[in-house]
Amino acid sequence: MPPRPLDYLYIAATIVFTVYGQLILKWRIAKLGPLPAEAFDKLKFLVSLLFDPAIFSGFAAAFLASLAWMAAMTRFELSHAYPFMSLNFVIVLLLSGWLLSEPLTPQRLAGVALIMAGTVVAARG
Repeated sequence: MPPRPLDYLYIAATIVFTVYGQLILKWRIAKLGPLPAEAFDKLKFLVSLLFDPAIFSGFAAAFLASLAWMAAMTRFELSHAYPFMSLNFVIVLLLSGWLLSEPLTPQRLAGVALIMAGTVVAARG
């Protein structure tokens, strides 16, 4: 059975959960400070991140993204669906500039334009 238009919601959910997970992890880790230099302190820091509610929500989002992707794989050929995952790069870059005040250089914006063009070409092919 060919995919229906609503089946694209599985792909969209995968993207939304993935983007959320990346942004929340970066935001929260930036608030908690840099990785310590000593090996034991590194391990203690990383384990403590597992118990942070925001970080945990990022892990939960990754899990939900996996479930949405599995649903998408029941409806689409991988070669059709996977190019849409490149939109993660685009959305994370743009939102990290807006929400995290990361620089949006002309080179990054040109890269985003190329990714978007490639996604359109691949999705139509």
